[in-house]
Amino acid sequence: MHDANGEQLATFCPMCVSRCGATATIVEGRLTAIGPDPAHPTGRAVCVKGKSAPRILEHPDRLLHPLRRTNPKGARDPGWEQIGWEEALDTIASRLGQIADESGPEAVVFGSASPSTSALSDSVDWIMRLRRAFGSPNFTCSMELCGWGRYMASMYTFGAPVPGAFMPDLENAGCILYWGYNPSVSRLVHATATVDAVNRGARLVVVDPRRTGLASKADHWLRVRPGTDAALALGLIHVMLDRGWYDETFVRRWTNASFLVRTDTGDLLHADEIAEPAAGTGYVAWDLVEAEPIIYDPAAPTYGGAESRLALSGTVEVVTTGGRVRCRPVLEHLRLHCEAMTPEATEALTRVPADVIVATARTLWASRPLAFYTWSGLEQHSNTTQMIRAVNVLYALTGSLDAPGGNVLFTPVPTNPIDGLDLLSDEQRDRAIGVRDRPLGPARFEFITGEDFYTAALEHRPYRARALVNFGANLVMAHGDSARVRDALASLDLFVHADIFPSPTGDLADIVLPVASPFETEALRVGFEVSQQAQSHVQLRRAVVEPRGDARSDQQIVFALAERLGLGEQFWDGDIDAAWRYQLAPSGITLEALRAEPRGLSLDLSTTYRKHEDRGFRTPSGLVELYSETLAKHGYPPLPTFAEPPLSPRSRPDLVAEFPLILTCAKSLRYCESQHRQIAELRRAAPDPQVEVHPDTAAARGISAGDWVRISTPNGAVRARAKLNAGLDPGVVCAQHGWSQGCGELDLPPSDPFELGGVNLNLVLRQTPSDPTSGSSPLRASLCNVAPE
Repeated sequence: MHDANGEQLATFCPMCVSRCGATATIVEGRLTAIGPDPAHPTGRAVCVKGKSAPRILEHPDRLLHPLRRTNPKGARDPGWEQIGWEEALDTIASRLGQIADESGPEAVVFGSASPSTSALSDSVDWIMRLRRAFGSPNFTCSMELCGWGRYMASMYTFGAPVPGAFMPDLENAGCILYWGYNPSVSRLVHATATVDAVNRGARLVVVDPRRTGLASKADHWLRVRPGTDAALALGLIHVMLDRGWYDETFVRRWTNASFLVRTDTGDLLHADEIAEPAAGTGYVAWDLVEAEPIIYDPAAPTYGGAESRLALSGTVEVVTTGGRVRCRPVLEHLRLHCEAMTPEATEALTRVPADVIVATARTLWASRPLAFYTWSGLEQHSNTTQMIRAVNVLYALTGSLDAPGGNVLFTPVPTNPIDGLDLLSDEQRDRAIGVRDRPLGPARFEFITGEDFYTAALEHRPYRARALVNFGANLVMAHGDSARVRDALASLDLFVHADIFPSPTGDLADIVLPVASPFETEALRVGFEVSQQAQSHVQLRRAVVEPRGDARSDQQIVFALAERLGLGEQFWDGDIDAAWRYQLAPSGITLEALRAEPRGLSLDLSTTYRKHEDRGFRTPSGLVELYSETLAKHGYPPLPTFAEPPLSPRSRPDLVAEFPLILTCAKSLRYCESQHRQIAELRRAAPDPQVEVHPDTAAARGISAGDWVRISTPNGAVRARAKLNAGLDPGVVCAQHGWSQGCGELDLPPSDPFELGGVNLNLVLRQTPSDPTSGSSPLRASLCNVAPE
């Protein structure tokens, strides 16, 4: 389509998880603008980051050619030497093959930026395929910081990613709960849908230390003390159980609420432990009518219609092969577990007023169906897994899962899997770094934590990590303890980094590969997730301009490297079109049809609700597990449990005099994590890192808005400009991570990310003590002080 302002091309913006449908304006071969495409399922708006795409593409700092280091790793100047693609790929393949021969393919770690905060969503499955075909079980993409809570932790409650794959059905929700999630910054398509839902009468609950984004429209904003979210969830559970505000029908039939827990051991009672009826397999409940135990066999997940007779409260005595044992149903066990978490006690821990807790519980119950979403606000703590478990159990009590208006698994477009899960043997999978220390954590799913990767590189535990092939992840800036990250990367025998721009992480590489921007290459997107309409949509995003220099897409790099490694057969001999045709085959959609319709094509798919009624849940019991026996068997709490943050005023009173404030952090609206601060149109409105401070806290320290201040932690200090925020608790400050880039157009120099007194917040935050299950780092609940410079 053409108009007076140039050619208009249909596309979508892949720079974050929102993946907003868009139109690209092309004038004389140049991308000049990105705007919304209301005809697209996710196209109602485009954020300021997406609109900056033309400046990103044409920025003079772009990486345009493969580079090879000529100076030692410790040198301030890497001594980059331009080389050709053939030499780069041959060198990489040769060195990777040598390392695999000497130390096994597990010695090579593959990595990527989070596909939720970058365009790596285009290619991450192909990177996974390459890693598995190569034989490595080790993939690092910060799962422990921005994916564990959405995707993995809920496996131990629902047996599925809730809310990761089970998305909030915002069009039909009666109530929406956002916990540690600000869609105005993180997923614009959710923000616009939420505004629509609120306008039609849906209730909105926001849990966040900051009154930001949609919190201003919320019926209840719960200003939780950072790191105490599990306590808040347990307090809400207390109210809902105490007042009977839970879906008893769902809880009886589809959770393990009726399973008996031994009071002597705290373990679930098993069928082979009881004397009558005859021993069998499975779990035990109590039949109130017959006054006897009844067996639940996960192989045939039903009580034979006896659910209404099962005890959910009280204590019973069961005759076991070892004598009489007192037992309680799981729901009673949960109620007693939460008994001390009265609204008043919860207020004392969380600083959320008791009356707000009760009112919120009433809204969550009375305004069902409830749809919820959480994100990194709950994923960067030492107790992340228990936080997520607590929210999961709270959600299960509402009975809204996979019901209209709840969290729903929308029907996907049928495709062939491309991530190569079958290419890696179980033997290799068991060699994942960190799986021995955290057997239920990310490494179980082949996602290794930054902490464990750096330990393997520096301390050779459980073995030495010798190489990293990294697509875009700015590890130095993304993870706590930046200096340790630097040392680990510098210790590698081979570090290959592919990116669009230079970064502090790329500066440590041996070979740097130039990546084309997502608007310079084709990419296939199957499903846009947020609604049934969006999930039914398939789009082949065209290249709207030619790539600059020698830049190639991540997918092109993967396929070329696979061929050099002798893995071409698993990659359709380098033919990306053939790979896409394979992926699309079950859908009935052809590549030619997608190229003919740049806006994409949609299948006529409908949502099937309450799928558990046909197949149960993919948990060991086949039910939603309020009590997780899997966690219990590995020494973790079977019921969600609150633990005070390890670096808080309560846990470290000895530090309070010097560090009286609680430090949390959040990302800026204008940047994708650590990216794009060199873009002048973004940087003008946010030229410096900020730390939000309550006006009273600032006044007591002689700080005015805009002042440079010193943020001191037990690990050192960094700088930021003060921004006054009356919505914060006076004892909490909120800083920003990801700062190091300069902006030449605005005469803003870069900052050394390893300089104490600089602007890299993660330099003075640690990765430990990490969550014992997931390895999540405590980046959002620490101690600090702020003072004028």
